[in-house]
Amino acid sequence: MLEVKNLDLSIHDVPILRDVSFSIETSTTCGLVGRNGAGKTTIMRAIMGLLPLNSGSITFDGISLDAAKSHTRVGMGIGYLPEDRRLVPHFTVEENISVPLWALNDTDTSRIKWVYDLMPEIGRFADRKALTLSGGQQKLVALARAMVTGTNLLLLDEPFEGVAPALAQRLMEVIAELRSESLTVLISESDYTHSEKVVDNVFIIERGSVEFAQMAAA
Repeated sequence: MLEVKNLDLSIHDVPILRDVSFSIETSTTCGLVGRNGAGKTTIMRAIMGLLPLNSGSITFDGISLDAAKSHTRVGMGIGYLPEDRRLVPHFTVEENISVPLWALNDTDTSRIKWVYDLMPEIGRFADRKALTLSGGQQKLVALARAMVTGTNLLLLDEPFEGVAPALAQRLMEVIAELRSESLTVLISESDYTHSEKVVDNVFIIERGSVEFAQMAAA
């Protein structure tokens, strides 16, 4: 499904990623684990086409993403939850969730209904402005937005960071439910305390390099 091969990337001439390679099989959930500053977010942003590559390649479902514009990921069924959520504060919850569909001129609301069925709490505050929500609630909305178009691949960047334990547990329950949807999921974390029970593989990143991959604990 997703293959990252020999990826080098610099920001303002500072090397961030060094010869990063890993692959994720279809319908698996994988963790990308490393300390703050290790390069997790940079990898996510590179996959999404938000940062240019120095060298290497990124392939999704047999299609090269190296030169593809970032907005084309939505049409490929790739959903992205950025670390900082990136909600539009004065939009309602439902408007925020609908943004990717607007980009596709997609009027089918069945995917939104599916999200509400999976996360009823989102439906209950669908008419609230995003700025009125707690940080944890905003994470749920950002996850919902990613799920609306992430029909093939979900990239979840630090979904549990800064979230109260109860909401972190709720996020984990939702992510666990996605396994039954045959989605491919990549979750970045500083450790895999939250996602240990649902990930199939863990990739360890240290100082911009994937040092090794290990099978997740059963």
